[in-house]
Amino acid sequence: MTKRVTTADFRRMKQEGQPIAMLTAYDYPTATLVDASGIDAILVGDSLGNVVLGYDSTVPVTMEDIIHHLRAVTRGAKRAMVIGDLPFLSYHISKEESVRNAGRLMQEGLAQAVKLEGGREVAETVRAITAAGIPVMGHLGLTPQSVHQLGGFKVQGKDGEAARKLLEDAKALEQAGAFAIVLECIPQQLAGVLTEALSIPTIGIGAGGRCDGQVLVINDLLGMFSDFTPKFVKQYANLKEQIIQACAAYKDEVKGRVFPEPQHVFNMAEEELKKIY
Repeated sequence: MTKRVTTADFRRMKQEGQPIAMLTAYDYPTATLVDASGIDAILVGDSLGNVVLGYDSTVPVTMEDIIHHLRAVTRGAKRAMVIGDLPFLSYHISKEESVRNAGRLMQEGLAQAVKLEGGREVAETVRAITAAGIPVMGHLGLTPQSVHQLGGFKVQGKDGEAARKLLEDAKALEQAGAFAIVLECIPQQLAGVLTEALSIPTIGIGAGGRCDGQVLVINDLLGMFSDFTPKFVKQYANLKEQIIQACAAYKDEVKGRVFPEPQHVFNMAEEELKKIY
């Protein structure tokens, strides 16, 4: 059997200075391909609200949405650690409900870990979830579930006071038992400070190259989502245009009665055909 990447591997990679590569995935075929590439971890993020379900934010994403997509991804990924996002309001009502919801991502979605947003205000929740034996990845900086409170998608931690708060938040998450922290849309200098201050790995997205690893949304990386493209995204392919061209070629061949061709059809014996008349 293929050896699954674990939280112990995350710790080892930070200690050895080996960068951690993480991507999102939301379905079985994509997870299978991402896993085959050797990626260390796959996040079934609430970003599926934007790139799969067509919402303008992650707020409408539900537990059922995450679990549905987690089931598909965990069937496809055999090596990468699969992490499920706890969606909006699934870990804010009470610690008991937070543990129950995190447990659902593990039991029903078959995730190996969960991720949640926030700093000191969720530290006790992180502590309760990890006490139940569930690995937790934190998320600081630009936290999409709080986009309305933040006033939009903006770089966080740009002044000294905000940067100091993020450092305190990161240490609180580490002390609460988080095994790693995503840092989103913060200055690279600050990301470097946080990475050096923590014994757990930092995973950057729009946080520069000083983090212990990086994560991108697969749809952004493949050039399949163009509603908006953050500055931190690098497109490694342009599948959007290839898909449009392929679909248009198919449409033209159907309308021109070119497809299907002889090699695409089945035949029956002439004497059998006569029996239907």
